[in-house]
Amino acid sequence: MVKSWTDRLNTPGINGIKPTPRTMSDVIEGQSMLVPTPRQVDDFIRSIPQGVEMDVRALRTALAIEHGAEVTCPVTIGYHLRTVSEAAAEDLERGAALADITPFWRVLSSKTPTTKRLSFGAEFVAKQRSREGLEP
Repeated sequence: MVKSWTDRLNTPGINGIKPTPRTMSDVIEGQSMLVPTPRQVDDFIRSIPQGVEMDVRALRTALAIEHGAEVTCPVTIGYHLRTVSEAAAEDLERGAALADITPFWRVLSSKTPTTKRLSFGAEFVAKQRSREGLEP
């Protein structure tokens, strides 16, 4: 059976801080790296106030600091941003109010690579960003 995005969001993950195995993106081998769970990413995004945006790199930095690491895994964050976004869309489909879902559009824009992979497309993201006065 295929798990829903909401199931993936709520599956307890193995998170923690470990040494970065290799240099990649803006991460240097040996740095302490947070490998977050989808729920940790969701909780953090929910804490971003309405009308405030944070790009993925800033999100990774803030998550790392919050959890006592130097960096956050760039690969894991991409997976989890998609999970958080798709789970929020499932909540909307089930009748949740927009105000009650995770405001992933405060991190993802129409230019973010993850946005192109979302099942519901970039138009929803652009509309919500515009509604909050953020650049689409």
